[in-house]
Amino acid sequence: MRTILIIGAGRSASSLIQYLLSKSEKENLHLIIGDLSMTLAQKKTNNHPNATPIDLNIFDENQRKEAIQKADIVISMLPAHLHIEVARDCIVYKKSMVTASYVSDAMQELDAAAKENNLIFMNEIGLDPGIDHMSAMKIIDEIGDKGGKMLLFESFCGGLVAPESDTNLWNYKFTWAPRNVVLAGQGGAAKFIQEGAYKYIPYCNLFRRTEFLEVEDYGRFEAYSNRDSLKYRSVYRLDDVLTLYRGTIRRVGFSKAWNMFVQLGMTDDSYVMEDSEHMSYRKFVNSFLPYHPTDSVEIKVRLILKIDQDDIMWDKLVELDLFNSKKIVGLKNATPAQILEKILSDSWTLQPDDKDMIVMYHKFGYELDGVKRQIDSKMVCIGEDQTYTAMAKTVGLPVAMATLLILNGKITTPGVQLPIRKEVYVPILKELEEYGVVFKEQAMPYLGYNPIKNFS
Repeated sequence: MRTILIIGAGRSASSLIQYLLSKSEKENLHLIIGDLSMTLAQKKTNNHPNATPIDLNIFDENQRKEAIQKADIVISMLPAHLHIEVARDCIVYKKSMVTASYVSDAMQELDAAAKENNLIFMNEIGLDPGIDHMSAMKIIDEIGDKGGKMLLFESFCGGLVAPESDTNLWNYKFTWAPRNVVLAGQGGAAKFIQEGAYKYIPYCNLFRRTEFLEVEDYGRFEAYSNRDSLKYRSVYRLDDVLTLYRGTIRRVGFSKAWNMFVQLGMTDDSYVMEDSEHMSYRKFVNSFLPYHPTDSVEIKVRLILKIDQDDIMWDKLVELDLFNSKKIVGLKNATPAQILEKILSDSWTLQPDDKDMIVMYHKFGYELDGVKRQIDSKMVCIGEDQTYTAMAKTVGLPVAMATLLILNGKITTPGVQLPIRKEVYVPILKELEEYGVVFKEQAMPYLGYNPIKNFS
């Protein structure tokens, strides 16, 4: 049998493992599922005869190398910064490798060695990055094949709560790593290009500059800018495009409300708060407010944020139980961002019966035969339950499909790469439709941002 080593059996691995096990008889596959938690690895195998759970500590060099050596191909579902040691071993033992993570500089440095050994190191083959790349390149290539010239590309994606599980005023719950949500947008100004002009949004303004999107049957959404929309300009062959913008989708009103935390300083991760372990939620909020001999914490918050007590923004803060003097943070040497994450997790954790939702939206503006046109492409995916979430499905299935295509010799281009070639995206996008990941494309009038061309 052909052996696939899967390192990491966390949330994103559930749909990946289920898919490969469902194909294991026909494709002659045996899965070795390694995790620090043997219990978790066993749970994901579900006693399947073609799966073996193993206790795997990737920091144990001998254990890691032994597992990789036995595999025909390796899937790493580890945190991104841990892929590199696995990748180096894959070079040594001549094993191809698949991850859903962004290509790091260290990973890119292995490109020459991977090509020399005819190995495929497929990265960024999850949801975002992953399905976004593939669905974008499909239409960009189709436009190019017709002789069209790209003018505009906008791409938006968000992990949200499904409408039937949307039970709070923020219209949001954590469907992925909460820390990434709290720290979103930090580390430099967001940069993009609109109508040929470079634009920058500093973090302090990020959540007040949003775009609005309509998705049939699901209503209105908003999106704030990703930090670097220009990262994939050359990868997508869009060096001459006039508008290039990538953003994160939320329900309308989320960004304005989140901006309250930014203004107060609660998303800061650069310093530790004294005695955070014994701090109450109320004291945490008061830490960011000026002293006043008579005004309550509530009054001071409303004054500094310029919101009235009948404002929905105030109701959103109250709903989080931020002003509770009995609830204790309980985190040693915590940063404001870590404390905020703890507070939000009280209210925003998915309940056992909750379902998540992925929304992806692309806009393609182009010129063909002297006429400017636009295509909008939208995808909505709803999760099944807390194990087979929409996030696990859209991250894990492309990884699994790419792995099988590599094993079966259908993907052949060696080296460190992204899923932007037709040999990758055509079969995967087609098969994803069988699992409910379907893009609906619609021709739209092209307006651009600057139709009268007298401002920028």
